[in-house]
Amino acid sequence: MTIFRIVVLISRRVYLQTKHRCLSTLSPLASAFNTKPSREPFSFRKSSFGLFNIPQLTDETGFYLLQEKVQDEIDMLVSEATSPARSQNIVHIFDELSDCICRVADMADFLRVSHPSKVYRSAAEETCVKLSGLVEKLNTNIDIHAALKKVLQEGDVIPTDARDRRVAELFMFDFEQSGIHLPEEKRKKFVKLNENIILLGNYFMEGTHAAVAVEKSNLPEHVHHCFNIHGDNITVTGLFPEHYDEFVREAAYRIFLYPHPHQEDLLRSFLMERHKLAQLVDFPTFAQRALRGTMAGSAENVMNFLTTLADNIKESAQKDYNIMLAMKLYESGNNKAIMPWDPPYYSAVRRQEECNVKSNEVAPYFSLGCCMDGLSNLFYQLYDITLQPVRLEKGETWSYDVYKLAVVHGTEGIIGYIYCDFYERADKPNQDCHFTIQGGREINDSSYQLPIVVLQLNFPPPQTSVPSLLTPGMVENLFHEFGHAMHSMLGRTKYQHVTGTRCPTDFAEVPSVLMEYFATDPRVLSTFARHYQTGEPLPEKAIRNICQSKKVFAASEMQAQVFQAILDQVYHSHPQEGKSTTDILADVQNKYHGIPYVAGTAWQLRFSHLVGYGAKYYSYLMARAVASRIWHQCFKEDPFNRTMGEKYRREMLCHGGEIHPSALVEGLLNEKPTVEKFVQSLLDDIVSS
Repeated sequence: MTIFRIVVLISRRVYLQTKHRCLSTLSPLASAFNTKPSREPFSFRKSSFGLFNIPQLTDETGFYLLQEKVQDEIDMLVSEATSPARSQNIVHIFDELSDCICRVADMADFLRVSHPSKVYRSAAEETCVKLSGLVEKLNTNIDIHAALKKVLQEGDVIPTDARDRRVAELFMFDFEQSGIHLPEEKRKKFVKLNENIILLGNYFMEGTHAAVAVEKSNLPEHVHHCFNIHGDNITVTGLFPEHYDEFVREAAYRIFLYPHPHQEDLLRSFLMERHKLAQLVDFPTFAQRALRGTMAGSAENVMNFLTTLADNIKESAQKDYNIMLAMKLYESGNNKAIMPWDPPYYSAVRRQEECNVKSNEVAPYFSLGCCMDGLSNLFYQLYDITLQPVRLEKGETWSYDVYKLAVVHGTEGIIGYIYCDFYERADKPNQDCHFTIQGGREINDSSYQLPIVVLQLNFPPPQTSVPSLLTPGMVENLFHEFGHAMHSMLGRTKYQHVTGTRCPTDFAEVPSVLMEYFATDPRVLSTFARHYQTGEPLPEKAIRNICQSKKVFAASEMQAQVFQAILDQVYHSHPQEGKSTTDILADVQNKYHGIPYVAGTAWQLRFSHLVGYGAKYYSYLMARAVASRIWHQCFKEDPFNRTMGEKYRREMLCHGGEIHPSALVEGLLNEKPTVEKFVQSLLDDIVSS
């Protein structure tokens, strides 16, 4: 028996002994994450191992070698796809094309924003640009489009199955999204529109973060210290949503959200170009184009879901606002109305009251190592999977403080790898993300290309004698991102084009949102919430209070999300001539939000998700509805239920996007998904809070 196998068996015995109780000693996993990483072995200098163990990436010049390799593979595969004597089915060839590009493009896309070295970031950026050009050429290659179209119409010369047909249709949809089926003049127009959309979107995104300067004389002197001061001006960089002083919150809201004519022009032009592009490829609106193939299916279904939820949640949201108003009266003597700058502050106050314990008192019980132990224990109970630390080779990672985990199944062995880039550092993007570096796929009948992902979070780095200590919110974020990671790890699809999270957005968020239910369940937290020094478990009452505090003002928070999602749909569904985007904002907010629009503000000009989501901002709400039904039917009674965990893996996670998401949901829950059931699930969650 191998040493590796012995280690796995010992680890499994440990987890069997600690199934439903607090882990009393630090495992190798917890020890690894609770130890301050050493800087000494790390260097950007050339080493024998490249980034992600890619031989070419021993230094930044390797990006150019990878570009040449991709070009050679593309030329070979395009030639095979158009050959009358090919030996593989057309979908397999297309997936090979997708894989050879994605393995470099996805990795470069991550490194261009996350590598600490400007030289590496620049080389990765150039690679992204180069590969984008190659993808554009493929998307407009008439010969391979014709070959795929012929197979869909007449069948392939190589035997195929339902999965092949599904993925072939997805590839064809990608082609049509690029306008390849259009006449030459329209195709040129499509390319131009697409270029305009990218430029306008980038300019608009920059504007969403821009600071606003006003003269100091516009604000009372006693609040000047709350803002950045530059000479005679005060600079406002955000909304100050949880500041204790209502005047500061209001001032920040009115100043930061003041309408900017140029930003308004950018947004209107951006939305109009999207509308024109959709109509050019025979969709009535951009929303209809964006929602094809999603779990929702159509813009009509999305609006039905959102408006039904808005109607049903109105009364509960108003109860939340009434409580906030009473808090406002008690605190300041002001009981006129709850304003848009009030809910974040009073929600924070109420959560602290519910929790009844200070963050600095709770944090020692949530060391990163203990949280990782909790995740590994949970995955073992559900899927017979543990997280095993892996020794890194010199030059394998982009920063000295990155960890590598092997995801190990009890009988299947290693099923994938996760790189954990968890700590704050200079120039690192301040957002929590999941990046696919290599998608899983069948290589042949006997082997599988293992998935590789990066999880990027921003936790406080450990110190010499103190590990990274997390707030309950950070713990929830950690579980959320591991939901994405396990979706990638547990996918066992035939093609990487549809593996793991490579599925419609409203379905891709389901596994990550489901993990939030585990992260706020006292039975799960009690298995790992223990003091990093003494091993003492966090008292059960404190755990219950933490979990309950997560549900504070859930109805009003959801109403705000519904309003934002409806606004996204309205902007992308029917451009309204003669109305500014601010006029539309006011109409939608006054109709669907319990807090009226404030004249002289333009919140939508700071809504950066309009670019990235584009008619799909509803996805989080729909994913939460599905996750809620899964939680209540499969895991609420027992969050460690192996039978349900295996069923969830088998019926949903392993399929990625190779089966339509609605069919996967129906297969797991044994019921047809409907708007009414989705809405009821969200309402039940609010009632239970």
